[in-house]
Amino acid sequence: MSKPGIRLDAGGAADNSGGLNPIVGVAREDLIGAVGVLLRETAGRPVKTIKHVARFNGELVKILTGKSELEAAAKDKRFADPAWRYNPLYKGAMQYYLAVQKGVAGWIDDVEFDELERARANFVTGMILDSLSPSNSLVGNPSAMKRAYDTGGGSLLKGLKNAYDDMTKNDGIVSQVDKRPFKVGDNVANSPGAVLHRTEMMELIQYSPTTDEVHQTPLLIIPPQINKAYVNDLSPDKSMVRWLTSQGIQVFLVSWRNPTREHADWGLGDYVDSLIEATDVVTKVTGSKTINVSGASSGGITTATLLSKLQARGDSRIGAVSLMVCVLDPDAGDSEAGALVSSHGIQMARQRSAKKGILEGSSLSRTFAWLRPNDLVWNYVINNYLHGDDPPPFDVLFWNNDSTNLTATLHSDYLSVYEHQPFRNHGAVELAGHKVDLSAVKNDVFVVAGVTDHITPWKACYRLTQLIGSPNVDFVLSQAGHIQALLNPPGNPKAKYFHSSERPGPSIDAWMNGQAEEKAGSWWPFWTQWLGERSGAKKAAPKTLGSKKYKPMEPAPGLYAFD
Repeated sequence: MSKPGIRLDAGGAADNSGGLNPIVGVAREDLIGAVGVLLRETAGRPVKTIKHVARFNGELVKILTGKSELEAAAKDKRFADPAWRYNPLYKGAMQYYLAVQKGVAGWIDDVEFDELERARANFVTGMILDSLSPSNSLVGNPSAMKRAYDTGGGSLLKGLKNAYDDMTKNDGIVSQVDKRPFKVGDNVANSPGAVLHRTEMMELIQYSPTTDEVHQTPLLIIPPQINKAYVNDLSPDKSMVRWLTSQGIQVFLVSWRNPTREHADWGLGDYVDSLIEATDVVTKVTGSKTINVSGASSGGITTATLLSKLQARGDSRIGAVSLMVCVLDPDAGDSEAGALVSSHGIQMARQRSAKKGILEGSSLSRTFAWLRPNDLVWNYVINNYLHGDDPPPFDVLFWNNDSTNLTATLHSDYLSVYEHQPFRNHGAVELAGHKVDLSAVKNDVFVVAGVTDHITPWKACYRLTQLIGSPNVDFVLSQAGHIQALLNPPGNPKAKYFHSSERPGPSIDAWMNGQAEEKAGSWWPFWTQWLGERSGAKKAAPKTLGSKKYKPMEPAPGLYAFD
């Protein structure tokens, strides 16, 4: 155990380059506007532009004469092939590309942009330059050329087939995973349990205890409305459900239905009401007067709204709360990508989903991918199309590609969170049928964020510790990304997290550089200890699932997992 200034892997990944809420998206007009600002500055400040062109030309001379010292970062997989270092043509192409990157970055830093314009410029130029990497073309990729030669052109034919399959069967999105080895309910989402209650909107699943005794207070897991709930029971070695039941926690899980156009009017208030109904069922089945809850990502927004609404009603049935990789007060300054979000873009996004009745899961998947194009787009273009390989089988990506729709009304409500900041402005904004006020929420809260999370940047997650009125708030920073921060079971020798025994204060820098301590291993044992202390005494585990009124129906993961 050691005191930081917290040292974060991946070269200061704490200041993520992503972080745009994919629910908001980016309007085409805002992208064009950012490009327009770049063109305006190029034409309007010729002296600075000429200065940087001269620097680039100087570097170009060094490249042509073999004197350039430009090298790709050691972790840049695009240029891992030895040909990029030893073949003069490929080395020159790589160095030319790196020189362009360096020149553009230096010019953007030098121009008198305001911070918003600079963030937009960095994001847009980054996307453009990523697409122009020589490694993205067949002729410009030495490993792809070798593969084509070694296979007598077979890799090219397989690549064309992969591209055709993506165009016709994957909505034009490059495949990130080989789905064939995985089957929901078989080798994925296979923890024993059963559906106890089903409505048009959700199923409530109870999982079978695996210990002789269980804590009296059960846990209700509230998943995001994006993707399927079985991420909490992904595979036996990555199952949060299995871990919790092994620790004597009674586990219940909400599984949301994948909505279609006919469900367009389902809003956040309806989802919160469904959770209140689920709370009724869980308390009746277990006989417990209170339940603990856990919500992640957009499910955390729903959970926070639930807490506020129950507090306003005087309903005290919720005990301890866990909020994971969740941003309650999004801000454009959280990331360069977030800087592209505008009022116009929000209105355009709202109008598009209203017209269709839903925000399609494929649209969300596409936006997620373009937040990290090198990792989630061009990497697979090279693997699938240029090399002619199948994408790897990976359970996390299998789940991630099992996307779901958002109803137009819920989408609009989430956009309102971005617009009106109901969680930041206590008691001033109406959401889900009440004035949201997290300052009145006094539940013990456990917050988890991921160091390299590009969807919900960790500093934005940290801010929610200051929104909740509870005197007892724990904040854990996991050395991982958005999903890996959650699916972090014991046993990974590289796992670590940061935590302070003090309540997180308003200064992130103070927490990061003084309060927090580095801990080796997974944060799951620490969380279950925290949860167990707030889950009451132990009692004999129930021998059967459900109750006389709520009898077990279909086995977990239920029917809605297959929608």
